Amino acid sequence: MKMSRYLFLATLLMITTTSGLRAQDADTEIVLTLDEAVQVALIQNLALQNARLEVENVTAQVREGWAELFPKVDANASYTRNIKQANPFAGSQAGGLFQSLGFLDWLAYNEQARTDGSASTDPISAEEFFFRQAQGLQAAGVTFEDSDNPFAVPSVYVAGLSINQKLIDGRALLGAYGASKWLKPFSQEGARRQEQLVVRDVKNAWYAALLTEEQVAVSRASVERAQRTLTEVSRQVAQGVSPKFQRLSAQVEVANLETALLQAEVAQAAAKDNLKLLLGIPSDNEVRLRGSLEASMRPDYLVDGKDASAVTALSRRPDLKQAEIGIQLERIQLRVATSAFIPTVNAFANLNVLGNIPDNRFTYSSVDGNPFQFTSAELGYFDDAYWDRSTSVGLSLSWTLFNGLANHRRVQQRKIAVQKAENDVEFLTRSIRVEIDQNLRTLRAAHRRMQTQQQNLENARLNFEYAETRLREGVATPLEVREASDQLDQTQLNFLQAVHDVLVAQSTYEAATGQPVRPVDAE
Repeated sequence: MKMSRYLFLATLLMITTTSGLRAQDADTEIVLTLDEAVQVALIQNLALQNARLEVENVTAQVREGWAELFPKVDANASYTRNIKQANPFAGSQAGGLFQSLGFLDWLAYNEQARTDGSASTDPISAEEFFFRQAQGLQAAGVTFEDSDNPFAVPSVYVAGLSINQKLIDGRALLGAYGASKWLKPFSQEGARRQEQLVVRDVKNAWYAALLTEEQVAVSRASVERAQRTLTEVSRQVAQGVSPKFQRLSAQVEVANLETALLQAEVAQAAAKDNLKLLLGIPSDNEVRLRGSLEASMRPDYLVDGKDASAVTALSRRPDLKQAEIGIQLERIQLRVATSAFIPTVNAFANLNVLGNIPDNRFTYSSVDGNPFQFTSAELGYFDDAYWDRSTSVGLSLSWTLFNGLANHRRVQQRKIAVQKAENDVEFLTRSIRVEIDQNLRTLRAAHRRMQTQQQNLENARLNFEYAETRLREGVATPLEVREASDQLDQTQLNFLQAVHDVLVAQSTYEAATGQPVRPVDAE
C-alpha cells in the first residue's frame, strides 16, 4: 500500500509540473487523503521550495567566503596608441646635452684626423661633418621621424599576471569560518520550520475544505427536508385541511434554502482552490478529498500538560534553534569587527611583458667605423629589441592606525547586536511557553464545545423526527417542522464548526510544539 501511494504521488507530480496541460488533463480528478496532501505540499509548495533554495544559496555563500583565502590571480592587458607625446625634457637643459653629444662625434673625428697625418682625413668643420653624415644616412635609406620628443613610441603593449595571497587577514578568516560553521545550519533550521508551518497550513486548508463539503451536505439535506415539507403541505392544502398561505410559506422556505446551498457551494470551491494553491496543483484540476473531519482528531493531545508541552517545544522548535544560532553568527561578526585592529599581510607576485613598438623599425650602423657610411636593416614587429619582461615578488602590510574611531564604533554596534540576539532568544522562549498555554486552552475549549454540540445534535435530530411525524399525523403545523429543521441545520453546522475548530487547534498545537514532519505511514 505504501508503494502504491508513492506511485500515486509521483504520477500527481508529473501532472502538476507538466507545462501546457491538455484539455483532458485539466479535467482530471485527483483524489487525495490528508497524508497524501501533506506529502505533495512538502514537494510542490513554492514557499517551501524557496526555503530549500535558500539553503543552497547559503552553501554557495559559504564557498564564496572560503574563496577569499585562496590566491587571487588577475590577468591584464592593454594597448596604447600615442598620437602625440610630450617631450619629457622640454624646458630643461637636456636638449643641449644631446646636441653636445653630436659635437663630441665631430671632435673625435677631427682629433683622429690630426693624429693620422693623412691628407684624406684632414679636420673638417662641424657643418661639413653633419652634412656628410646626413648624406651617408640617406644613402643607406635611413630616415628619422620628425618629432618633438625623441623618446616617443607610437604603440605600447602591456600584458601582465598578478598573484595575491592573503597571509594574515582576520576578517576574511573569521568570516569564512563563521559562515561555514553556522550559516548553513541557520538556513536549514529555517527550512525545517517552514516545513512545519506548511504542514499546519495544509491541514487547516484541508479541514476548511472538508468543513465546506459538510456544510454543503447540510444545506442540501435541509433543502430536501424543506421539499418534503412542501410536498406534505401541498397534499394537505389539496385535501382542504390546511390554508394556502402555508404552502406559499413552504415554497419561500425552499427557495431561501436553495440560495443558501448555492452560497455554500461557492464557499466550498474557494476552500478547494486555496488548498490547491498550497499543494501547487493547477486550479483547473478537480480535487476530491478522501476522509472525514472526525477521523482526523487526536484525543491524546488533551492529556498533555502545559509544562511538558513547553519543554517539548523548546527542544523541537527549529525557529528557536535558528535564533540561538543567530547569537553565534552575531558573535562571529563581533570577532570580525575586532580583527580590524590587527594588520593584514599579503604576498604578491607580478609577471609583466612590455612592448614599445615604433612605426619606423629601421636600424643603422656605421661600416667599419666610418662615420659617413652606414648600413640599415628593418627589425620585425616582435623583435626582442622592442619587447621586455619584468618579474617582481614581495609582501605588503596594511595596518589602520586611526580612522576616526570607526572601528571602535563598529565593535560597539556588534556588541549591541549580540545583546539583541540574546534578547530575541529569551523573548522567543517566553513566547513559545505562552503559545503552548494558549493553544492547549483553545484545544480543550474547542473539544468541550464539540462534545456539547454532539449531544445537542442528537437532540435536534430526534426533535425533527418528532415534528415531521406529527405533521404527517396532522397534529403539527408546517411552521413547527420548519423551526425543528432550522434547529437541526444550525446544530449540525455548530457541531461541524466545533469539530473543525478542534482540528485547527490540534494542527496549531502540533506546529507550536515543533512536531517533526513525518512521512506517509505504511499500511
